[in-house]
Amino acid sequence: MTPQHALEGLNFFMADVQAGIGPFLGVFLQAQGWQPDAIGAVMTLGGVAGMLATSPAGALVDATHHKRALIVVAGVMTTLASLVLWVSQSYWMVAASQVFTAVTGAALGPAVAGVTLGMVRESGFDRQFGRNQVANHAGNVVGAALSGWLGWRFGFGAVFALAGVFGAMTVLSTLLIPSDVIDHDSARGFRAASASEREQASGFRVLFKCRPLLLLAAALAMFHLGNAAMLPLYGLAVVAAHKGDPNAFTAQTIVVAQLVMVAAALFANWLIRRLGYWRVLLVTFLALPLRGVVAAMFITAWGVWPVQALDGIGAGLQSVAVPALVVRLLQGTGRVNVGQGVVMTVQGMGAALSPALGGVLAQHFGYATAFFVLGGVSTGSLALWLIFGASIRNACGIHRDVVHDTSLAT
Repeated sequence: MTPQHALEGLNFFMADVQAGIGPFLGVFLQAQGWQPDAIGAVMTLGGVAGMLATSPAGALVDATHHKRALIVVAGVMTTLASLVLWVSQSYWMVAASQVFTAVTGAALGPAVAGVTLGMVRESGFDRQFGRNQVANHAGNVVGAALSGWLGWRFGFGAVFALAGVFGAMTVLSTLLIPSDVIDHDSARGFRAASASEREQASGFRVLFKCRPLLLLAAALAMFHLGNAAMLPLYGLAVVAAHKGDPNAFTAQTIVVAQLVMVAAALFANWLIRRLGYWRVLLVTFLALPLRGVVAAMFITAWGVWPVQALDGIGAGLQSVAVPALVVRLLQGTGRVNVGQGVVMTVQGMGAALSPALGGVLAQHFGYATAFFVLGGVSTGSLALWLIFGASIRNACGIHRDVVHDTSLAT
């Protein structure tokens, strides 16, 4: 197996590990008698913990030469934190599990991005990261389909068993990547290992001088404030209306979205070359308000197709475009993985608040109102992207060396 194939295998199996039992958590807790607002609260708690952990995790990835070991430890601990839910569903046990899953899982994204950059360097990052995301979304499809079928056939216990299998395969795939193929200077975004660059990389100051990076993070925060709660809420809405089996329908919501994400990730690099980063991300911001309207109007078993297809377009394109754009903006600073972590932290602020907002709205005003409001909130990202369009387009479209110099001076 080539190192690139092992890396893609890691992304495939990591998909089921990183999110724990993911959207199945909502229907699992609902089956234990939990209310939507309580489910949203514990999911928000996990989101806040993950948000706070991502920037330090990115700094750790930049600093360490043991990136494979970091992925192994994070993968094992995230899997164990998910499996403990089968033992106890008390509020504090579930809350602790969500916090631990989020904190350990926060290291996986920056670590895999760093390993990818260290293996293929800047010139090959966009293409390889696109392949990573195709594998990741395919892993989500397979994991969700198996979880849905096993849960329907054998009960929720089989979903937890599958999470353990994917965790073990994540560790194996990581160990199949030879340690000597990772250039750790390239992995953190050095153009050369010069003393001046190492001095510049000593702090976080470079991140806050890059205005396009902060605008990107803010736009993503508003996007995820509207987006993060829609998938679990839509599953709860349809199941509450007795229009679907909890396991099978939740699996269907994931599979539909992830299949579209696979296609979106396959074409993302082609679209970026033809349209540029700004226009590709604009498409993702346009998809979410429409998704909110469709979700509110069609709370039915067949409604999952348009609702989750729109999710697949937005999330699939972002999964390739956002990390690649961060590498472009911060290349040469030596702080690329911290930058990935900062962007994840800021967008995580929106994602962390989304389940609580959606849960409260669904509990007191109904699911349709919740979807309308979440779709409306997300228009903030669209407004920000248009208002500051010229600044962001300039940073996205010019040569990397110029981007670095001018964006730091902005």
